Formats: sequence, structure tokens, C-alpha cells
Amino acid sequence: MPQGQPSVTPVDGLTTRQRRNRPLLLVHTGEMKGKSTSAFGLALRGWNQGWSIGVFQFVKSAKWKVGEETAFRALGRVHEETGEGGPVEWHKMGEGWSWSRKAGSDEDHAAAALEGWREISRRLAAEQHGLYVLDEFTYPLKWGWIDVDEVVSTLVDRPGHQHVVITGRNAPDKLVQVADLVVEMTKVKHPMDAGQKGQKGIEW
Repeated sequence: MPQGQPSVTPVDGLTTRQRRNRPLLLVHTGEMKGKSTSAFGLALRGWNQGWSIGVFQFVKSAKWKVGEETAFRALGRVHEETGEGGPVEWHKMGEGWSWSRKAGSDEDHAAAALEGWREISRRLAAEQHGLYVLDEFTYPLKWGWIDVDEVVSTLVDRPGHQHVVITGRNAPDKLVQVADLVVEMTKVKHPMDAGQKGQKGIEW
């Protein structure tokens, strides 16, 4: 795709403008870091276009303050005060559980994740956001907490002009099949291979 030009022009009855403005479902998966970072970069572009941004994190502790959250909340205030950019909402779905899963039972975590998905479904039906970032959403799908078929059906049939980007390892095949863009992050080198731990400004 040199200079952003498609390699083929499909015979689908759509004009170039209609095809260009089609809402997209994007999946960032793979073992390497950068999946969420890329999604938040996309959200920055959307904010600049005046889109309503909805971020929903599924595998983050409520106590874990990531740098992107602080930045996007600040951008939300900028919009409220000046009208620049778009509105921003940031939610941790199932607060209080993370990789450590120290608080609550698996049933509690599953119920919280499912309620998070139900809220997203309601917002999709209401066409509430221009861009949804479902961060680490592949994990509750993998663990069976949320039904993959229901998610795929809801995303494929979503109304209006709503972009959705999903991040996390091991994206289900059914999700990959219906997505418009799928990126797999693969590791070539990583500082941790040399014994270096994560650092501020890079990992959080």
C-alpha cells in the first residue's frame, strides 16, 4: 500500500468516500508489548478529530494509574473547558482485579467483566462513542467470562459510525476473522531479555 493507496479496488457498490469512511474493527494481539500503546495512539488521533473516546480496561487494577489514563483525563478536561478535541471517558471494568487477582473470587471477576461488556453493548446500541478502546479485552474472552459469539455478533451489527479497537494476547479466531485490521506484535528484542525491568515513561 504505497502512500496509503489500496492494492485492489473491490466491486462492492460503494463510492470511494463511503469505503473510506466505513467504521472499522481493529485487533491488536500478539505476545509483544505495544498493543495498548498503539491503540492509545489511535485514540489520540480520534480525539483530535473531535470523536467521543471511550476507554474500557479489562485487566488493570483500579489502583494502577497508567500514564495514558492521566493524559486522556487531561484531554477530557481540555475538551470540557475549551471545546477542543472530543470528550473522553475512561473506565476500569471490574475494578479491583488484575493479573494478581488478589481481591475477590473468579466468579466475582467474571461477573464484573461481563457487566463491563454489557455496558459497552448498551453504549454501542446508543452510538455513544466514535472510538472504543477495549483494552486487554481478549483475556476475559479467552477465560470464558464473556461469550465470543455474542461479542462478534454485537460488534459486526453495531449501528452508526463507531470504530472499535481491541487489545490483548491470543485474540479468538472468530474475532480475528471479522476484524478489518489485525496486528500481531512479535518480539525481536526486549530489554527484559538483558535483565532490565520496566521503567517510567516506557511501561507506564
